[in-house]
This record gives sequence, C-alpha cells and structure tokens, in this order.
Amino acid sequence: MRPESSGGGAGGATAALETSQSKYLSASGGEQEMHVVLTVRVEGTGPTHPTHPADPTGHPGRGPHGDDRRGPDAGDRRAPDGDAVRHPDGDAIRHPAGAGPGGAPLLAQVLVVDCSGSMTWPQEKFRAARQAAAAALRLLPAGTRFAVVQGTEDATMVFPAHEGMAVSSAGQRRRAEAALQGLPAGGGTCIGAWLDLAGRLLAAQDAPIGHVLLLTDGRNEHDRTMPLDAVLDTWEGRFVCDAWGIGDGWDAGELLRVARRLHGSVGAVREEAALPGEYEKLTARLLTKTVPELTVEVTPAPGTAIRYLKQVFPTEADLEPGGPPGPDGAYRYTTRAWGDETRRYHLCLTADPTGRPRGEDLQLAAVGLARPAAGPAMAPTAVRLPPPRACVVHWTEDPALSRHTDTQVAHFQLYGRFGQAVAAAAAAYRRGDREAAERHLGEGVRLAHAVGATRPLADFRGLADIEDAAAGRLRLRPDLAPIDFEHLITASSHSTYGPEPDDPAPPPGLPPHPPGGAGTDPATGPDPGPGTAFSATAPAPAPALTRPCPACDGRAPLTARFCPRCGHDLRERP
Repeated sequence: MRPESSGGGAGGATAALETSQSKYLSASGGEQEMHVVLTVRVEGTGPTHPTHPADPTGHPGRGPHGDDRRGPDAGDRRAPDGDAVRHPDGDAIRHPAGAGPGGAPLLAQVLVVDCSGSMTWPQEKFRAARQAAAAALRLLPAGTRFAVVQGTEDATMVFPAHEGMAVSSAGQRRRAEAALQGLPAGGGTCIGAWLDLAGRLLAAQDAPIGHVLLLTDGRNEHDRTMPLDAVLDTWEGRFVCDAWGIGDGWDAGELLRVARRLHGSVGAVREEAALPGEYEKLTARLLTKTVPELTVEVTPAPGTAIRYLKQVFPTEADLEPGGPPGPDGAYRYTTRAWGDETRRYHLCLTADPTGRPRGEDLQLAAVGLARPAAGPAMAPTAVRLPPPRACVVHWTEDPALSRHTDTQVAHFQLYGRFGQAVAAAAAAYRRGDREAAERHLGEGVRLAHAVGATRPLADFRGLADIEDAAAGRLRLRPDLAPIDFEHLITASSHSTYGPEPDDPAPPPGLPPHPPGGAGTDPATGPDPGPGTAFSATAPAPAPALTRPCPACDGRAPLTARFCPRCGHDLRERP
C-alpha cells in the first residue's frame, strides 16, 4: 500500500479551508498560547457507491453496488459510469469514477473478528460477529482486495488461508462467508497482534485507502505478547481502523487509543443483533471515500512553535507531522480517506510577546492544504485546493480584549473536558466510589448540555436520573453495570459540530454568538475574519443558517450537500 498515492475518482473535488480564532493575546506574562480551529470541507468527490444498502437503480436482485444477488451466472453487469470486466468467478469488475488509474479500486479492507473464548457466550454474540463480517463482505465491489483475520492471543488468516489478500468477486465472497461460518472461538486477546497482521496485509497492496474493521468483546489481556503501543507506533498513519465493542467485557479506553492513533472511530452495540446492520452502514460510508488523503500544512513564523494539531470533529484523532519541516518550514500532517465531508482540527501555537510590536496584526503561522506527492503507481489526487489562511496575533495590554475566547475554540475545549469527566466517572465507578462517580458524571452532564451533545445526554439518562442538566445535578441509578460507562465513553468520543447561531443560549461562560459577518461560526455563516474576537456584549443571535439532518441528530449548513456528522446526502430522504 502506498499512502501517498491516489485514484482518479476525485477529479471534480474541491477542498475548502476556514480558520476561527480570537487574535488578541496578552502582551505580558511570557509565552502565550494561540488556539485556532481549522475547518476543512471536501465536496464534489464525484459518483461514488451509494451510502445505503438499497439498490439505487431499483433493479430487482441487485445489491448496493450493482452486484447481482441472483448469483455469479446471472449475466454480465456494467457500472453506469464505466466498463465491466468479467472476473473468473463471475462478477463484473467495475471501473467507477471512484476507482484509481486503470480502474483499480481505491479500497483494501481487512476484517478482524475476535475469536477469543469469551465470544462463545452468549452464543448470539459470536453468531452476530460472523454475520456482521459477512454483511460487510457482501458490500465490497468486485475487484476490491480484502482479507478476514481471526483474533485470539495471536492473529491467523481466515480468508484467504495464506497471508495475503483476496480479490472480491461473487465466488470469493461466498468462500469467505463459508470460512466465517466455520470459524471456531477459543483463546485470549492480543489486539496488537491483530493490528500488526492487518498492517502487513495492507502494506503489500497498492490500494490508496487501507482500512481495518476490528471487533472485540474483551480487554487486551495478552498485550505482553505484542504490545499494542509498539504496534501503533509502527502503523500510525499507514491505514485507518474503526474499532467496535460487543458484549459486556470490552474496554472503551483501549478502543479509543486504537482509533485515535489510526484515525478511525469507535462504536459499540448493546444488542448483538444490531451489529450486522451497523457494519453495513459503516462499509457503505467507507465506499464513498474517493480522496485517499490530504495534507494539512502548518508553517510557523520565526519565534512561533506548534504545540499540537489534532482532529476534534467528528471524532478525536491524534495527528503527528510526517517528519521534520521541509525547506519551506512547513510541518505536514496527513489526513486520510475523504468523501464529501467536513472535519475540524484544533491547532495550538505558542509565541512570546517579548520584543514584538504592539497594536498591529502579526502572522503567527500560515495553514494550507496540499495534495500528496505522486507515487510510482498512482497519479496525484485531483482535488482543487484553497489558498492558505493566516493565523494572526495582536499583542495587547488590554485584558478586556485578551480574555476573550473564540466560540469554536471554546466549544472544543469544553468537549475535551467533557470527555475527561466521563472517563473520570467511569474510573471512579470501577473502584467502587459512587460519590466520586456521581460528581464526575454531573460535571459531564453539565458540559454535554453546554456543547449540545444530545447523544451522550441520552446515554447519561440510562445511568442517572438527571434533575438539572444545566447545573449538572443528578443521581446515579442503583442498577448500573460497568459496561454502561464503556458505552458512555464511546458516545462521548463523537463530538458535535460547534456552536449554532440559533442556539437558545451560549454555553455557560461563553459570550453570545455574534450576528453574521466577520467572526461568525464557519459552520453557520460567513467566513471568520482572521483574528476576530467575540464581545461579551454582542447583539442577539442571527436567524438560523443551518438545518437538521434527517438521518441523525446533527445539523449542517444550509448550503451543505452532505451531513458533516453522518455523511447523509441531504438531497435525499434518509
């Protein structure tokens, strides 16, 4: 796999970059931190595989990507936007707009199934795991490279039998499903070994988008066999991993560690029967990704340092520069697997005002987007890029200016505190300290209410009787199980988009949202002017410039074609 390569399916794609910050920092007190939220949008990635299981053509017997459910001998099938080549097993290998040069599919997929002994009880759990993996396989377009891995205290191949990847076709998918149905369970859990085998499989492929879908029901009890941290160090930035929990023994913290390092997400099901449907939705969304990667470039001015850059929406992900700065002084951070979507990043810069001019705007850094370099087998990603944006500072002696915080920055800072409160509540409950768990959970409820995290708030109500969400007053329910907290941690890892101008009130401690104009939340109004500060005496909120997504509880700009949270096509019904 060559992460820097890309397909040609994004020829009409456009990327947009916006910044949101308060430019004023105190000129006294030594080194200061400047916080900036970067909003990156990609649109127009072109015809892609549909995002739902129903066949968009309406033809009976066809699957979501043109696969004929009647079997491999039902006749030739052609993609509406390309040629079809007959695979020896009967499937037509399609060359859609989202494929790479020569029609090669963009995706290589590894399914990792936990086969430890704990998966055997209840029996429905292991059955659901195998059915979910089979459901994901059925959605893979012909020609897609795939493999299935058995995870115990070791990692072994399920399909194909040797260490390698199969090429998706009706026959190959049928044989893979048969191998899944005959899969035994027994043994321990070593997630590091599972990911290492998946990484080796993907590294041998030319597919620009490498993805691992991992399922577990337990804790990483055999970590000594192959330490997870070392494996993550090896494969960070090389592929994307979505990690899922099932049953009542998994550890949300471990799954979050995997997802944040490998730029994926965390999910879980309470009912085993729900897992196949979740796998179908996740795989369908994955197949809409046609831009393998974009690079975020941060070029600090002399005297400015980068403290961190991390993804904060739709999930948190750790980002590290790909190496030392280039000749132009830019640090490059790789982001992977883009469809029509929006992501947000929190950039923290540090600078010292000593000897700096006062009373004028100074550039601390320039931020921009770049395409990956062309690899030997692939063409550069065809995405139209925006011009760079400036991150500025205005050193001031006026505390009335320097104490202001940009609303987007404050939102994600509060969301970070929200996640910490949830983790602290879970830790307190595990050690039997209900009083501390209730206190931390109350803080989590208050912060969730402040940032509009409706999904976690619904999960909170399963753990406690909430008396006043705004004040964080609640009482823990007497019949809690530890797994309830794991589900809450999972829910809290999916962040909200940011403050909306039609919110009835800003979060506690934040100034009201300003009306349209410079500094308006980029999710809901005009681009923010660099360095805009928000006044505590701002006028009343402007009319709503967003709309609810009919497929989830998120909101999207009125002009958006896709929901930034779930990817739903807003031009269609859910």
